Amino acid sequence: MGTIDTGKGQGRRTPRFENFAEVLRDLDELHAGIAAGTLRTVGNWSAAQVFNHLAAFMEYPFNGYPPEIASPAWFVRFVMKFMRRKMCFGQMPSGVRIPRVKGGTVGFEDSPVDAAEARLRAAIDRLDREAPTRPSPLFGPMSHEEWKGLNLRHCELHLSFLHAR
Repeated sequence: MGTIDTGKGQGRRTPRFENFAEVLRDLDELHAGIAAGTLRTVGNWSAAQVFNHLAAFMEYPFNGYPPEIASPAWFVRFVMKFMRRKMCFGQMPSGVRIPRVKGGTVGFEDSPVDAAEARLRAAIDRLDREAPTRPSPLFGPMSHEEWKGLNLRHCELHLSFLHAR
C-alpha cells in the first residue's frame, strides 16, 4: 500500500478534546481496541507511531527540541505568529509537512504499542500538571493554557486516524 494523502481526511474520526481527561478516555477506548485486535488506522502511521509523536511533542518543551525543528526560518515564525490562536484553540490542519525535515516531521518512531501508550500517558500527566519551561520554536513563550490547547489540538489531529473498532 502506498502513502496516504492525510490532507484529504478520508475515514477519520472528529474528536474534540476540552481537557486531557477526555484524551485519556479516548486512549482507554483505543487501548481496548488494541487488546481486542479491532484497532484500525486510516493514516500512514501505526498506533505506536501516533502515540510516540504526540508524546515527543509534549516532551520537547521540557527536555529540548531536536535540531531539525529547533530553529524554523524567520518567515515561518512570522506567518505562524498569526496562526497561534487557531493552532491552540481552533483546529489543526492535516497533511502538513515541515519543510526540509525527512518524513515531514519528527518523533514518530515505531515501538511496542504498550510502551508508546505509556510514554504518551506520562507526557500528558506532566503537561497537565506542569507548565513547559522552554519557548515554542514557532510561537515563542506560551502560557500553560496555550501549551495545553496546542497539544489538545495535536491529539485531536493524530488520534483522529485511529479507530478502536
